[in-house]
Amino acid sequence: MDTDIAIAGDGAASPAATPTSTVVLPFATDGGLAARAAIGLLVLATDQTIEHEWRFLLGQPGVAVYNARLWNDKEIVPETLARMEQDIAPTTRLILPELPLDVVAFGCTSGSMVIGPERVRERIREARPGIATTTPVEAVDAALAALGARRIGLVAPYQRSVGEAMRDYFVKAGYRVPVLAIFDEPDDTVAARIAPDSIAAAVEQAAAHPEVDAVFVSCTSLRVAEAVEALEARTGKPVTSSNHALAWHSLRLAGVTDPLDGRGRLFHTPASVSPAA
Repeated sequence: MDTDIAIAGDGAASPAATPTSTVVLPFATDGGLAARAAIGLLVLATDQTIEHEWRFLLGQPGVAVYNARLWNDKEIVPETLARMEQDIAPTTRLILPELPLDVVAFGCTSGSMVIGPERVRERIREARPGIATTTPVEAVDAALAALGARRIGLVAPYQRSVGEAMRDYFVKAGYRVPVLAIFDEPDDTVAARIAPDSIAAAVEQAAAHPEVDAVFVSCTSLRVAEAVEALEARTGKPVTSSNHALAWHSLRLAGVTDPLDGRGRLFHTPASVSPAA
């Protein structure tokens, strides 16, 4: 039997009044926090928003998100975006090594456009062979398809060259973009502080165009997710964003299809995807 030793005031040791018994107890295990889905998320080093919005969007029992930070330059231009590719595989390896994940999401919209979703998938699968993957550009494509939208109002913080490249990307994918509204801000740390009221005003302006049937807010740094339902009520049109679509698509790829209230139309919409996508 173990005996506790108390230290007397004069520095001498004396036995404790009550001895301690050590007991080894049996225990059971369960599915843990990720009993339904374990989702890996690659977050940019400069991103101040996506983790907060994902906690709101994915908060439900049995669904867990595990993230790792990927180095990036705070200036969002094609050259800095392309450089992120080299860090995708090593950053993915940091997410729960040797434990299973259902899907890995890459949290950069303009980066996935510049690098290309296929290359992003290849880099992720260097660390996680065969895993389901998604990027914001793939996620919003799936989201717009699920919502039946083909004419989008595009809202983004980027400077003109990146915003126009994003518009061209969606046009090439078969969408019409009657409205491109940009804040012309190349610094990601500043984009994260664009006020939600400014973003909401841009969404409402884009939605007001008669040819627009949905609004997409590009960039994981912009704060939109918690306002989607109210914006849809005011505009009468579906609204989604990079974080909003990426969270929804990740859930669907992981096989979680429950409708979730308070998150807009998209979270009551299934997707034509399978976990093996």
